Amino acid sequence: MSDPDFTLTIDQNKYLPEGGREVHAIVTVEASGVPAAGAVRTTSAAEVIIIDTSGSMDYPRTKMSAAIRAAQTAVDALRDGVHFAVVSGSARARMVYPPAEQLVAADARTRHEAKAALDRVRPAGGTAIGSWLSLADRLFAPYQGGIRHAILLTDGKNQHESPEQLDAVLKDCAGHFVCDCRGVGTDWEVAELRKVASTMLGGVDIVASPADLVTDFRAMTEAAMGKAVADVSLRVWTPQAARLRFVKQVTPTVEDLSGKRVEAGPRAGDYPIGAWGAESRDYHISVEVPPGMIGQELRAAWVKLVLPGAKGGAEQVLATGNVLAEWTDDEAQSTRINPKVAHFTGQAELADAIQQGLQARKDGDLDTATARLGRAVALAHESGNEAIAGLLDKVVDVEDHATGTVRLKKDVDKADEMSLDTRSSKTVRTRKGGV
Repeated sequence: MSDPDFTLTIDQNKYLPEGGREVHAIVTVEASGVPAAGAVRTTSAAEVIIIDTSGSMDYPRTKMSAAIRAAQTAVDALRDGVHFAVVSGSARARMVYPPAEQLVAADARTRHEAKAALDRVRPAGGTAIGSWLSLADRLFAPYQGGIRHAILLTDGKNQHESPEQLDAVLKDCAGHFVCDCRGVGTDWEVAELRKVASTMLGGVDIVASPADLVTDFRAMTEAAMGKAVADVSLRVWTPQAARLRFVKQVTPTVEDLSGKRVEAGPRAGDYPIGAWGAESRDYHISVEVPPGMIGQELRAAWVKLVLPGAKGGAEQVLATGNVLAEWTDDEAQSTRINPKVAHFTGQAELADAIQQGLQARKDGDLDTATARLGRAVALAHESGNEAIAGLLDKVVDVEDHATGTVRLKKDVDKADEMSLDTRSSKTVRTRKGGV
């Protein structure tokens, strides 16, 4: 199987006024030429399925049985030859299949055995998510270089570890595999699971009804099977005296990558962007440069897509692009805002407004909650983010979408509130008027 073809394009207004210092650009990365998820592949892949088996999963009883069916569905969705394991998570992590602490290749026999082992799982004990991730990390250790993906399902808070213990595990595991997290029901903490997913370059979502777990697990596994290249990084070089203000993913979700920087030579840093199949993502880069003379042009950043070399070999540069700055005394040029930059700045603000508004509501600060959620309504309306607008409608009564005039609903279903929180960072590319 041939590797995907990567392209990198940059949208920006390069013109700055006299004395201007701040440069913004949207970097669009697209991978194409990848076979469908079900096609025969040579890409090595490893999958670990982690299901919460703590005592709380026994209430209601449909929750545990649904989780087992979902994990069995994920096992069925694995390609032949993919190395996999199933892990039971409670106050400590245990192997469900195989019995030994290792991965096995997926085939008709191992799938049958894994599903039979899942049928014997019974819920008991507490919740220690860090121990689950540590076991997954050990399982993935021999498979560095291929696609490494985990699914983590929980229904509760991480009560049997301190936040510091979980943070230490996340620091140890970061960059070793991608982990998509799901919370079933409404007794888990969105912020806690979001931190896990963010560190592990995965997604987080709520599955309010256990009946929906099977469909969700199938979709996650099929998406993982559709990946063809692992461990891609966005390398950003900036000139002397320039300061890289931030690097953020802005599509398909908002994710600040700034804190994940790994130094990559003089004035360059690598930002991990995970595994790729046939897809497109957008990144917002902001650079502060020293002011130049009118008419002077500067390369404010040099952006590369980089793939590490196999077994210590030479790295591969997949695509490159330049972020430019040019100083002008033409006010029309320097004040023009690039539509993509404006759009994604608004999408990032939308995510912040929702999360701040929901936290204020939880804290009893209703004025702040009303103001922030009202701002979110206006931003969702302006950008055409209909999915988020629909979720906001379940939390506030909207009097005017354009101005963001809202009233907080008195009785809000907890699942609706958590759905808005978990999906607040999901973005759209198009906006009204077109981008």
